[in-house]
Amino acid sequence: MAEIYKALSADDIVAGDIQTVSQPLWSENINPLSGGYAAGVGFFTSSTQLSQSGNYYANVYHRVTTDVNSQIQFAVAYGHRLGSGSEGDANTTGQNTNDTPSRAIYSQYRNQLLPPTDQAFSFGNNFGTTTPDDILIINVARNRFRQKIDPGNWELRLASGSATATAYWSFIDGSGAGETPSINQGGRIFGIYSGSGGVTASNTVYGLFYPDNGVFIFNATALSSSLGMAIDKSSPTAAPGEQNPRNHLQLYRHISSSNYFAARTEEKINSTHYFVRVTNKQFNFSNNPTFITGSQGVFRHASMLRNPSVYITTIGMYDDNNRLLAVAKLSKPLLKSFNREALIKVKLDY
Repeated sequence: MAEIYKALSADDIVAGDIQTVSQPLWSENINPLSGGYAAGVGFFTSSTQLSQSGNYYANVYHRVTTDVNSQIQFAVAYGHRLGSGSEGDANTTGQNTNDTPSRAIYSQYRNQLLPPTDQAFSFGNNFGTTTPDDILIINVARNRFRQKIDPGNWELRLASGSATATAYWSFIDGSGAGETPSINQGGRIFGIYSGSGGVTASNTVYGLFYPDNGVFIFNATALSSSLGMAIDKSSPTAAPGEQNPRNHLQLYRHISSSNYFAARTEEKINSTHYFVRVTNKQFNFSNNPTFITGSQGVFRHASMLRNPSVYITTIGMYDDNNRLLAVAKLSKPLLKSFNREALIKVKLDY
């Protein structure tokens, strides 16, 4: 039987190679995400999704949803600590008037991003800390940002005035200004400021950026005041037939009107290199049944009696119990004989 396994020694393994890879956050390596309906790339929503879960959030696509290449880039949502700004359940009139989409959204992100002792999102700056009742959220799709969004490498523009206005404000995080992030159960936290090109324009904190979660939490009160964004904060109601404000669509309209969201994802790739050394006397035979003939295992081709020639096409990586863990394919078959040796480097990324 031909030789199958070869043990690797410590000298054959080189671990600890770490590379940081940064690339555009959006599908098709588009950066910034911009364009418009005529260009076929930009900010689009799905009427189907809005009809099903639109009271809670809206998915934003980079192409019109009828395009086969259309993919979700991020979602926008609105949360209110007391449940205002959205419609209650019409089937529970007089019972759960505070059980509204806005309250559910606020509770979801509070549980995800805040310590158990914190009951509300607070936005601090040099002039003090404010704790508004409502927030606006941008949640980047998990498959888009992979490990994390690169701090200091994103810029979001929001239309100023009406949602169709041509003027806009730009927002960035404070890492470019040397801000040291705070850390809690939601990972690192940077403040969100008005500014562009890594330079903040003021000390006012308009939001909180969670790069490890791909989440942007905005102070809805501050955005409403500064941008003229129409936010309906009506008290929760369970009256049937009332219109849900869907305040998150106001955020979507201000994003799509400004038509600019640049961002990059950052990922650390760990690599281990395995040097597979094949000496001249090793792996010169094959277990393929076509290699031999007859019950005595005679070479099918007499020319291989003293000079067998085989080709290496695949290397399997096994554990100590001979269980296959990974497979490395060579770019082309490699000739192996008693007159040839081989050194093959296998790179495993994770």
